[in-house]
Amino acid sequence: MILVAGLGNPGPRYAETRHNAGFMVVDRLATRAGGAPFRDKFHGSFATATLEGVAFGLLKPLTFMNDSGRSVQAASQLYKVPLASLFVVHDELDVPFGELRLKQGGGDGGHRGLRSITGALGGDYVRARVGIGRPPPDFLGDPADFVLQGFSLAERAELNQLIARAADALVLAATRGIQVAMNATNQRKSR
Repeated sequence: MILVAGLGNPGPRYAETRHNAGFMVVDRLATRAGGAPFRDKFHGSFATATLEGVAFGLLKPLTFMNDSGRSVQAASQLYKVPLASLFVVHDELDVPFGELRLKQGGGDGGHRGLRSITGALGGDYVRARVGIGRPPPDFLGDPADFVLQGFSLAERAELNQLIARAADALVLAATRGIQVAMNATNQRKSR
């Protein structure tokens, strides 16, 4: 099984925020699998699905971002998922909005959800980094405030395509391997 953990924060207040890009990608994968039903499990919302012949566990930790590791660890242990088969999807300030990067392993880059997962399981899992970009120069507040805001109107016009590309990349990584998926995905968006 490939376990896809999409990071976000629970509740309607956060549903459409930049920090919930991971939840959005997991929801897209569930829709592609014919509306795989989610249920409360592993301190989160969990569904199983089959996409292109591969079994997926789809997890949205409901522990809030900073404690995501507790949820991901519980699901990983029950299903005996090796780190190479754990795909974590998260928002990424250091990737421009509309771009997507896949990578195996690495640091947390200040992302507290990744820090929690790495602390619980180690860091050699696959990361799908959904670019949300940095706050604009006129933004009043810090990056933590920015990620908890909704997408701008211009971003919302592109968001559906970005989420679909992220879902495609994860299925490609599961079926053809991370290297093939990285080669196909990690290209800069033409401006």
